[in-house]
Amino acid sequence: MSESTAPENLDDANESLDKPKKIIINSDLSEKELMRVLEAALFSAGQTLNFDRLMSLFPNDKHPGKDAIRDALKTLQEQYLEHTSLELKEVSSGFRFQVRDDYSSWVAKLFEERPARYSRATLETLALIAYRQPITRAEIEEVRGVSVSSQIIKTMIERDWIRVVGHRDVPGKPALFATTKGFLDYFNLKSLTELPALAELRDIDAINAELDLQVPAVTPVPAVSATTNDDVESDENSSLSEESGHESEIDKTSEVVH
Repeated sequence: MSESTAPENLDDANESLDKPKKIIINSDLSEKELMRVLEAALFSAGQTLNFDRLMSLFPNDKHPGKDAIRDALKTLQEQYLEHTSLELKEVSSGFRFQVRDDYSSWVAKLFEERPARYSRATLETLALIAYRQPITRAEIEEVRGVSVSSQIIKTMIERDWIRVVGHRDVPGKPALFATTKGFLDYFNLKSLTELPALAELRDIDAINAELDLQVPAVTPVPAVSATTNDDVESDENSSLSEESGHESEIDKTSEVVH
């Protein structure tokens, strides 16, 4: 009798270990206290926090629940937007506090380093990857009409803007490139659906001007790897040869990008 019940009890025990712990919605926190907990966590984290990470702050037996956390985050967003120069921004990888665009030019004066400027070739290549992903290097070169520098691809991968997501099933198996969450975070986007219309991307110099106003969030967010000004200038110099004598091809993307 005991021999037949032992395996059953063991199976029951193993099955219970595999099941996720049930969250009991029975929190002692008031709505205001919940907002303060989330606010403190986001300020002190030093990085973007996704929703699951915020959920894990609370014990399973006294959890406010998903709906309460979402409502608290929404209320925080509204309060900061109305009363402060900061905003609680939801980007691809989660939530973070950052300076509002209205005040970024003022805050930028506190930083001595010259903002990074990106070459026309880099921005055109990045735009094609963002709007036509997944895309191969040869397809990018076909649209731009010039070869793509290996340094440009390497730099964007190192900055966590793009990654290889597969290989095209053609001779040579060329790599397929697509953007990353780091790309969305850097450009302050929650998803690719928030990308601007192609008509807004025709002025590359205007894009660089906008990038010059980028300032760090209130807490440092490691959305992309650090790059020195020398690295950026090297990127620009490596692209000069492919750009000289060629008119910008970004206007042509309207014919092929969907």
